[in-house]
Amino acid sequence: MRFLIVVSILATSILSNAQDVPGYSGKFNAIDRLLAPPNAYRTASGAPGENYWQQRADYKIKASIDENTNDLLGEETITYFNNSPHDLSFLWLNIEQNVNRKGNEDFGDVLGGVRDSINSLQMQYLVRPIDFPAGTDIQSIKDVNGADLPYIVNNTLLRINLPELLKSGENIIFSIKWKNYITDRAQFLLSREGYEYFPEDDNKVFLLGHWFPRMAVYNDTEGWQNKQFRRLGEFALEFGDYEVELTVPKDHIVAGTGTLINESEVLTKIQRDRMEKARKSFDEQLFIITPEEALKNEQTKKSGTKTWKFRAENVRDVAFASSRKFIWDAIAVELPTNTVMAMSFYPNEGMPVWNEESTNGVKQALEVYSEATFDYPYPVAISVNTSNIGMEFPMISFNGGRPVDGQISEQARRGMTSTIIHEVGHNWFPMIVSSDERKWMWMDEGLNTFLHQRTLAERYPQWSSTTPKDIIPFMMGDQKTLRPIMTNSDNDLLFQMGANFYQKPTVGLQMLRETIVGKELFDAAFKEYANRWKYKHPNPSDFFRTLEDGTATDLDWFFKGWFFTTETVDIELADVKWFQLKEEQAVVENKQIKGNSKRISGSGSGAKGEGFSDGPQPFTMVPTSSSTYRQFLSRLDEGQMRDQLSGKHIYELKLQNKGGLVMPVIIEWTYADGTKEVQQLPAEIWRLNEAEVTKTFLKTKEVVNVAIDPNQMLPDVNLENNVFPRPKQNDKFEEMKKD
Repeated sequence: MRFLIVVSILATSILSNAQDVPGYSGKFNAIDRLLAPPNAYRTASGAPGENYWQQRADYKIKASIDENTNDLLGEETITYFNNSPHDLSFLWLNIEQNVNRKGNEDFGDVLGGVRDSINSLQMQYLVRPIDFPAGTDIQSIKDVNGADLPYIVNNTLLRINLPELLKSGENIIFSIKWKNYITDRAQFLLSREGYEYFPEDDNKVFLLGHWFPRMAVYNDTEGWQNKQFRRLGEFALEFGDYEVELTVPKDHIVAGTGTLINESEVLTKIQRDRMEKARKSFDEQLFIITPEEALKNEQTKKSGTKTWKFRAENVRDVAFASSRKFIWDAIAVELPTNTVMAMSFYPNEGMPVWNEESTNGVKQALEVYSEATFDYPYPVAISVNTSNIGMEFPMISFNGGRPVDGQISEQARRGMTSTIIHEVGHNWFPMIVSSDERKWMWMDEGLNTFLHQRTLAERYPQWSSTTPKDIIPFMMGDQKTLRPIMTNSDNDLLFQMGANFYQKPTVGLQMLRETIVGKELFDAAFKEYANRWKYKHPNPSDFFRTLEDGTATDLDWFFKGWFFTTETVDIELADVKWFQLKEEQAVVENKQIKGNSKRISGSGSGAKGEGFSDGPQPFTMVPTSSSTYRQFLSRLDEGQMRDQLSGKHIYELKLQNKGGLVMPVIIEWTYADGTKEVQQLPAEIWRLNEAEVTKTFLKTKEVVNVAIDPNQMLPDVNLENNVFPRPKQNDKFEEMKKD
């Protein structure tokens, strides 16, 4: 009991002191209150619970494109399965194309508004003086018996009122006919779909994404996900099987989600033979349609139409591209459990770089992502070239980047390849690990960018990739406008969402993997998350809990600081002291004599350090009194201790948390003999005092320099206060002259 009383008194004293520290906020407290509580649907471990459920929707779709009017006519039959424990009286569907109608935000004002001189396209972005048809016109909605179902259109959402309850465990079959006005993508900002016009040969490349009414998500955490589509927060969709028939001009080539099931009807004998050969080609990509054939095809337009049929299983969406301009190449990619056809479709305007980089980029992404999560499960992975876009859908993505007059800079080549890898990577996040993009953009963009940058680092080492230091300029921004990562997708500032939802989560995961948890544990936990939530709908709490569950590491402090605040990393090496044991000591009995310390010249915040020239401060170590041991009978061998300390160096470092975020402390010691040693202290050193920590180290060799995180494994916003001795001002001037 006495021991408990002593500990209690000590704890009370420490906590009392901690409360006096400016900015104390319990950074190591659990984040349970910030997360939805676990339940039978989502467990405390981060795994789906025993009663987890999700809805399902199967589609049979027929659609046709009129190349002259740019219209898409479609009809679909949806079978919707109510797997929830609730009875539903209405359904919500997404009709995102309506976002392109005049009156919806198109971000034209972000370019600066009206000025003394403004070009016509910028004015079109601002107020759309030349209007054009856009969006989706619903023509009819009928039940399985052909009776009309009442519906309401609310901008980008469609509500169907059911004549009777759709009971739990039952399904409903209904059909929709609609018309989409395919838009010129050059007419508004953030255009993800539409057509690109090539005036020189009077042709178009049609990119059709979110082109049909699709079921919104209904889940256990918020009911219907019926937030409006505003171009930023993207999609939350249910999984299902698709049968799709696409009728296009006869000489068009179609790239689409799923398996092409009528090759003999739409491909020539030569194209089928080439495709069969490509399915066995693992080392060389082959042309299904050559550049010369594509060039010839675009010059002669044929009359009539052709229908392409695709089947896709267990996907949450389908998209396609159609044009007579397409070159088509392919290569087989062998994964441990699946063989995938990596393919690219691009016009001659993409040559020569697209045939060099696109399909190879798809292949690299398939291999790295599969290793990090689970093998890519689908039969194809397609990259389609277009202008000024990077947009993902299951099995297919639309990617920008082209040479100019046949030439492309190395930077543009990297940007193009990086985009392809990123968009292919979205097949994992969120197309399979199906998080709610409309609410939490970081859960798909951040996790995907993390693996996208890992792919660049591992497979393209000649190009730069994101590291923790890259987020520093963003984190040093105005705290009045910065928002935490845990901000809903449409509520962040437009020009900081890239840093906040893509880059900052990436850096956070890099720090967990490289510095905080370690590669082996982190990789196992990350893979566990991907496999737990494969074909399911995870929330942020499921991600956080799974990483802790899979690493046996308390990461609440990290998730709280990195994801829920805008605090920065700024660890200052505020003070350094150097001690050595006196070689000759007077015998002092039963006294507690403390050695006087001597502050090294120039140490402390903002000082101009002169180094270690004053030498160490000697100290005397005296015997420990028996009363200090209390009732313990064992005693230290004080002679052995003196022998262990003799001739060695003791360094005391005072560390101050200036930025607010607690982080591990990485210390690089440089010794007088020129050698270096890196030592890492865990973030838990800040538990008892989040503002200031003093740590003492025993070293065999004499130290001449101490640096905190010199390799920038953490995004410390101020490197000048990380070193001792402090650089002299004239040293900085000399460095600037060298640059």
